[in-house]
Amino acid sequence: MVDIPKNKKVILFDGVCNLCNNSVTKAIKYDKKNTFLFAAIQSKSGKEIINYLNIDTTKVDSIILYEPGVSYDVKSTAALKIMNDFTGFWKLTKLLWVFPETFRNVVYDYIAKNRYKWFGQKESCMIPTPELKAKFLD
Repeated sequence: MVDIPKNKKVILFDGVCNLCNNSVTKAIKYDKKNTFLFAAIQSKSGKEIINYLNIDTTKVDSIILYEPGVSYDVKSTAALKIMNDFTGFWKLTKLLWVFPETFRNVVYDYIAKNRYKWFGQKESCMIPTPELKAKFLD
């Protein structure tokens, strides 16, 4: 299993999705508490974590927030928990918790289903710059 430092949360994302890669870039920018580490679902570490959590990626090909020793979340719940860790105007995202998870996931799934069509995709996973490499598991 991947060695994850204490007090870190791992964001697993679709490494070939432009929307997902842009979201990771934003998450790194707003992660003022240095809480998150990142791994593409397609990466070695991503696959190890997914296998460890026994997640069927044919049913869940979305964002996964893994908090070692605590839990993991997918789709809209993962996205909201990530945004809730940010400061400033991101605190307004707490208001989205009033919507039931089933409703939030319908919206999430619609965007996820169309993400390649609307935002495009890469041939391969993003390669982090040397400055950002420490934020990625591999």
